[in-house]
Amino acid sequence: MRIRATVIAAASGALALSAFAVPASQAAQQGGSQAAIAHLTGAVQDVAKDHAPAPSLKRAALAAAANKPAVITKASVNGGKPIVVTATETKSRKVPFSVTATDASGVAAAAAGLWSDTNANSFDPDENSITCKVVNKTTTTCTGSVTIKPTQLKNADATSWHVLAVAIGNDDNPDVDEPGLNESASTVKFQRASQLTVDATPEPVKKGKTVTVTGKLSRANWETNKNAGYGTQSVKLQFRKKTSTAYTTVKTVKTSSTGTLKTTVTASVDGYYRWSFAGTATTPAVSAAGDAIDVK
Repeated sequence: MRIRATVIAAASGALALSAFAVPASQAAQQGGSQAAIAHLTGAVQDVAKDHAPAPSLKRAALAAAANKPAVITKASVNGGKPIVVTATETKSRKVPFSVTATDASGVAAAAAGLWSDTNANSFDPDENSITCKVVNKTTTTCTGSVTIKPTQLKNADATSWHVLAVAIGNDDNPDVDEPGLNESASTVKFQRASQLTVDATPEPVKKGKTVTVTGKLSRANWETNKNAGYGTQSVKLQFRKKTSTAYTTVKTVKTSSTGTLKTTVTASVDGYYRWSFAGTATTPAVSAAGDAIDVK
C-alpha cells in the first residue's frame, strides 16, 4: 500500500512527480490511482522487455498496428471474490490476478494491481510472479499476484477497490510508448473477517422448558488488531434435529450495540442451535458451529 503525491508519465516515458492545485480529497484520489499506474507500468515494462519481438518483426508489427496501445479486455484480482483479512494478520499476502489484453501486434506483457479512492491507497503486483500465455496472435492472458499488506489497512479500506490493469503490445517500446491502461477494469472487495459464537443452556433440558441461546458477532478491527463486536446486525437463530443435516431458521434477532445475542426458545427434541449471519458489504457471512442440546 502506498500513499503518494500525484504521479504522471512524462513525455519521455519516465515517471515524474507532480503537484496540482486541486482540493485535498481530489488530490488524494488522483494520488492513489496515479501511484498504482506508476508501479504497474514499471512492473509491466520490465517483463515486456523480455518478451519484445526481434527488431525486424517489431518494425512489421508497427506498420500493421499503427502503434496503438493494447486494449484490456478482462481483468480480475482474487477471481473477483472478496479479500477477507483478519485482525491479527501481520505478514504480507499474495492474491492472484489475471489480465487478458489484445493488440494487433500481439501482447508482450500485462499486469494488474489495486487502488482505493477511499484513502488513496494502492497495492502493487509482484513483478517476479508475472507469466503470460498467448491465446492467439492478438490476444494474451497474463497472470501473477498482487502483494497485500494487512498491517497497513484501515477500517475504512473495507470497501470496493479498483482493479487497475496495464498491458504493453509487442509493437511498443516499453521505455517510451504509452501502454494500454484501464484504471478500473473491475472491482474487488476487502472485507473485515467475522466471527460468531453460540451457547445454548441449560444442558440437558426437560422437554417444554426454556432454552436460552446466547452468542456474539464480532469482526476484525484493522486499527486495533483485535476483534470488536458488530452491533445492530440481523442474525438468524437456526436449529437442526439430531437426526438431520439441515438447519432451519427459528427466528431473527438483532445484535446489541456490542454485538451480543440473546433469545429464548422452548425445548422439544435433541438437536443443535446455531447463529447465522448473512454478511454485509464490509463483512463476510459466517455461521457458528452448532451447540447441542439434550432434551429429556
